[in-house]
Amino acid sequence: MMNAVDAASGWGWVKQGFTLFGKQPAEMLTLFFAYMFLSLVIGFIPFAGRFLPLMLVPVFAMSFMQACSQIEDDKRVYPDLLLTGFRSEGLLRLLSLGVLYVLAAMLAIGLSSLADDGIFLNFIFAMTPEDPETLPKGKLFLGMLVAGLVYLPAMMAFWFAAPLITWGRMSVGKAVFYSFFAVQRTGLAFTVYGLAWLLIGVFGPTLLGMITAAVVGQVAIGLLVMIPVSLVLTVVMYCSFYPTYTTIFGRPDKPQSETPQNPEMPPG
Repeated sequence: MMNAVDAASGWGWVKQGFTLFGKQPAEMLTLFFAYMFLSLVIGFIPFAGRFLPLMLVPVFAMSFMQACSQIEDDKRVYPDLLLTGFRSEGLLRLLSLGVLYVLAAMLAIGLSSLADDGIFLNFIFAMTPEDPETLPKGKLFLGMLVAGLVYLPAMMAFWFAAPLITWGRMSVGKAVFYSFFAVQRTGLAFTVYGLAWLLIGVFGPTLLGMITAAVVGQVAIGLLVMIPVSLVLTVVMYCSFYPTYTTIFGRPDKPQSETPQNPEMPPG
């Protein structure tokens, strides 16, 4: 049986993310910047650099999940946690999950071409990057919207998959299956969670930057305020992923051989 989750849980996850980050902010920022740097380096690999960062997302995701688990246990977070997923016995399954990430993203972007005549696809994969200002704004936005809607079911299937593989020792197929239905059955909580992060993580820094620019009289100063605030909120959001898992599946403090509670499956 899946643990009971109501709409208010979505806001609770956001608050728990701030609490976890607040306990070790410097350590979590260090872990995040190490991840960003390594992803940037991987991105320079010819051709493969376009896909590897996305393929490795499930592997690196376990770094932040494990870091939050240690913070909850009052243990210090160190940069070497970035290798958590690589040390896991489920590494091959995490990499297989990463391949599904790439395939789902390619499918979503490819289908968006039916709505925007391939503008978003060309923007993503063009060998020579185009200036966004020269692109048709309406069609680019439409392509992004269609890609996002197509990718939504995949996002639901991937949300809990990495920790279910690593901590629950599930197969890729089983983890994806349980993740999808766990998110589907707690849809109201995730709606609140998503809207909260939209307001806090997107509109919040933008509004703060605009106010700062208006007070100081310089747009550049507003941008200088927005960037660090956005980075900190991104790390807080990463921290909030952990309570979405523990609320539904419980803390990962069980023996490795014990599978976490499975969400209740819909009839039929």
